[in-house]
Amino acid sequence: MKLDFNLGNKQIIAAAMTLSLAAGLTPVIWGQYDSPGSVLAQPGGHKRLQRQSDSEGASEAQVSSGGTRSMDEDQKIAHLLNRVTFGARPGDVEKVKQQGIKNYIAAQLNPDSIAESPEVVSKVQNTDLLNLSSAKLIADFKQFQKEKKLQKANEQKDDGTGPGTGAQGAATADAGPGQFNGKGKMRKKFLADAQGGQQASVLGDSKKRMGQGVMEARLVRAIDSNRQLQEVMTDFWYNHFNICIDKGLDRVLVGAYEEQAIRPFALGKFRDLVGATCHHPAMLFYLDNWQNSKPGSMAGGGPKKKGKESGLNENYARELMELHTLGVDGGYTQKDVQELARVLTGLGLAPDRRQIAQGMQNAMAQNGGGRPWGNREAVVSNLPGKGMWGFFNEGRHDFGEKVVLGQRIAGTGEPEIEQCLDMLCKHPATAHHIAFQLAQYFVADEPPKALVDRLAAKFTQTDGDIKAVMTSLLDSPEFWDGKYNNDKYKSPFRYTVSVFRATDTEPQDYQPVIQFLRMQGQPLYGCLTPDGYKNTQSAWLNPDALINRINFATAIGTGKAKFMSNQPVDFSRSRDAVNAGMLSAHTESVISKAPPPLKLSLLIGSPEFMRY
Repeated sequence: MKLDFNLGNKQIIAAAMTLSLAAGLTPVIWGQYDSPGSVLAQPGGHKRLQRQSDSEGASEAQVSSGGTRSMDEDQKIAHLLNRVTFGARPGDVEKVKQQGIKNYIAAQLNPDSIAESPEVVSKVQNTDLLNLSSAKLIADFKQFQKEKKLQKANEQKDDGTGPGTGAQGAATADAGPGQFNGKGKMRKKFLADAQGGQQASVLGDSKKRMGQGVMEARLVRAIDSNRQLQEVMTDFWYNHFNICIDKGLDRVLVGAYEEQAIRPFALGKFRDLVGATCHHPAMLFYLDNWQNSKPGSMAGGGPKKKGKESGLNENYARELMELHTLGVDGGYTQKDVQELARVLTGLGLAPDRRQIAQGMQNAMAQNGGGRPWGNREAVVSNLPGKGMWGFFNEGRHDFGEKVVLGQRIAGTGEPEIEQCLDMLCKHPATAHHIAFQLAQYFVADEPPKALVDRLAAKFTQTDGDIKAVMTSLLDSPEFWDGKYNNDKYKSPFRYTVSVFRATDTEPQDYQPVIQFLRMQGQPLYGCLTPDGYKNTQSAWLNPDALINRINFATAIGTGKAKFMSNQPVDFSRSRDAVNAGMLSAHTESVISKAPPPLKLSLLIGSPEFMRY
């Protein structure tokens, strides 16, 4: 599909780039857009615009003797909506005024107290990949792969130009799109949802489109949910415990992972988050712990395959320490990683019936007839749902004694895992690591040390209560310091969602939006590395991406985007949703001189809107 975003003309691009240069957003000279009479075309124009922006920013809030800047009520509301939502919608500022800032925060911290949008409820209920158990999704995915392989083999028979001529090939040829006759019949409902509601052949790009419905649901929630802080926190924690949709089974597990292991605990206990992500098949597959076993044990509970030796795999153990809990400077060693990997041996995916039967027989022989499988449910019974979680195979576990972070771990089986998770979540380095990341996400790219220290103390005092830590953050003087107002640069995802919210528009076709995010370098669920997407300016600010944003703003603001279900609201209504209508004098001047059809595009392409 060809994206229809390149609708900007020189007038709007020049104006938008002038605004961006004035705010210091573009580090290069856009000579081809400089008209002879513009400030940019004059000697030293770029530097003068930067100085002008700096002086305007300094005058927006009074600076106290302590270096902080006070904010009035409108500025506070704008700042709050920028940080705890994916952008204000027309009318949100007035709603917060009527509700009161403290009451609004209290409600957002307790999402169950807020009635959810009907659009969100409907979308979630009708997206099977969010609601099926992991066991069901894995079984369906394996069946999908078998049927795809079968169809491909049939089509390559004879001269390779079509289905085979045998009985099986004839059955395939007679079947309709997306299904086979007889035993090879596709699960229509699963495939329809996996491909975003479109029936298609299992060949072609169907595998790439498996996450379409899940991506649409994520966008619908971000745009329409009334529980905005929960959506923002889900985005934060998903990147903290990142997995990538492009890896094998995770094509179908990513939605269930977010729905079952992230979202329910986004404002709960950190220990529950760590436990849920640790035991979810999506994480176990992504970071290869399903391959982690005692050296010499039989992989998967059955015989070795294709000459592959089973043994330790340190991938998940390393990221559990470096990214999920302690942080890169958390004081652990390579030996600690190896010992934690030993603790995690045997925790993997639920085996199929053949593997269970073979594994039971082998393990009983090895253990002198003893019980070969652990009772995982007894250890993690607090986790919701059945068939959603991983499987602990005692036959693959290293029962030797371990030493992790100086603490001896007796060889008790699966309880070792819970013991280590408890230890990691209570470690002071974990408290500091999480506090820093939350402060960076909600306050500043370089958060104040005093704030980080207080949040770490609150984390420790409350045993990792995320809601308590967020309450402290949102009540801190640093959060309400005017010098951080409109100071963070939006990621592509945040920018895109905020455009729809500010203009009160809805995509009718989400595929162009998904492709735009991919073009901007932030494909949904597509971060390949386990550290997830960054939320800092240095990660996202570059000239090419800025031009793409301006083209996107032009398409939406002028109402020319063909994938929209409705036209944007009037400029005046959107204006009040952008930083509560508070724009710099330069932005006001540029927009006031623009023709009416271009005003909204300039607003959502302005520096004030690029930031939050």
